[in-house]
Amino acid sequence: MALLTAPAFAADVDATKKKDEPAPLKSLWDDTTITGWVDGGATPNFNNPYNGLNYGRLFDDRAGTPMFNQAGIVMQRPLDPKATGYDFGYKFVGLIGADVRYSHYTGELDYAMHDRTQITPLEAFAIMHLPWVSAFSEGGIDLKIGQFVTPLGTELITSPDNIFYSHTYLFNFGPFQHTGVLATDHFTSWLDVFAGITTGENTGLGWSGDNQNSPSLLVGMTATLLDGKLVMNAATHAGPENPKQLDPYLVGWPGGVIGGTPVACGCNPTDTWRFLNNFNVTYKATDKLTLILDSAYYHDNGWNTQSVSGLNPGGLALLNGLTGINTGLIPVRSAGVSAYGATGYITYQWTDVIKLSGRVEIFRDNNNFFVAGYPGYFDEVNNVHGFAAPSTIFAGPQNAGTTYFSLTAGAQITPELPKNDWIKNIILRPEVRYDTTLNGAQPFFTSLNGPAAYYTTIGGYSPWLGGGRKSNQVTIGMDVVVPFTLK
Repeated sequence: MALLTAPAFAADVDATKKKDEPAPLKSLWDDTTITGWVDGGATPNFNNPYNGLNYGRLFDDRAGTPMFNQAGIVMQRPLDPKATGYDFGYKFVGLIGADVRYSHYTGELDYAMHDRTQITPLEAFAIMHLPWVSAFSEGGIDLKIGQFVTPLGTELITSPDNIFYSHTYLFNFGPFQHTGVLATDHFTSWLDVFAGITTGENTGLGWSGDNQNSPSLLVGMTATLLDGKLVMNAATHAGPENPKQLDPYLVGWPGGVIGGTPVACGCNPTDTWRFLNNFNVTYKATDKLTLILDSAYYHDNGWNTQSVSGLNPGGLALLNGLTGINTGLIPVRSAGVSAYGATGYITYQWTDVIKLSGRVEIFRDNNNFFVAGYPGYFDEVNNVHGFAAPSTIFAGPQNAGTTYFSLTAGAQITPELPKNDWIKNIILRPEVRYDTTLNGAQPFFTSLNGPAAYYTTIGGYSPWLGGGRKSNQVTIGMDVVVPFTLK
């Protein structure tokens, strides 16, 4: 009997020892993943714009020109969603490509590459889970420190994470990323509340990254309902976003000021606030059908300068003609600029390989301030630095406005590749898109003969011979995304 039971008893003791021994601790490297992607595409425009610009678009702004949009590398150790104690993670995303022209942190590598292709660190942050459970925190708090993409909106900078190749006006002319500290309180099992302090909209640290050196606030909440089928997000970013204007009229004034007042925005940039508000809802109606609503309201207390005399630009011109008074010397005040809109998406997973998608958007740029075209490689960067960028194009003067309407139909085709360790599939995203205006404005370029007026940051209309403008444009586009895994 002893011969039969002894081995079993010994095995039980050994199993108990193994069960009681703590599992070996994993290093951060053990849980680190390294992934990436390469993305390129083209967007022909039936208007055949004389300057090759798809107006109102950023990442696909070159009409008919093949684009190396972006290549990204992601190294991260995400937090364990089941962690009950302290947990630590991090994320780094590096990006190179033409899309980076619009996704720099101000002051970081923004003039490093003098070409359409540019480079940036898109995200670089540490994140810690703090198991501080209380009446105000059922699931503890996550603390993020560093540089991270904005929680406002549904579309993202990173190509593989979007439904379409082209982007909405809401995305293109809203915030992209922030530098700062963000705390997320897991208030209940279905509600997260977050708040933080940032250096601003798409800004870095220090004078080169935020030359008015004023902090901004970032607050919001996420509600997850119906067993995860319904997700609602609301967020606000608010603070001074206008840089100190550095010689915006190319006349050599130190600091670009007269009497201490920046001449471009007509405001004091250290206390003139911009409010960026977003609310979006995602509803997974079935396993195959998803509906999304994304909405936003943007407002800046500066710009849209008006004469303190109460006369509009036409009245000032008349006064100048009748009296010879230099009306440019009459002080101005900021009347503020705003924009708002909404986008609806529908996606249907038709087969394992093909997802069909539709998108409709209406966007009102009340003062022709937010929507713009950037022909030069550094136009957008120069604007956010406060440098002169005279080639930047706007639809018209700030005392007018444009209402944009767009329809997009497309698909995501994800064929699997022969089995290998690095690349499992590719993503093809063909689309057709129609843009127009609902108020008769003509912001889109054509190949028609004759003068084409455009509004510049210099402060007036300037003629370009050889082209024209119209109220609509039709584009077709497609990009190819190749995701890969290294670790």
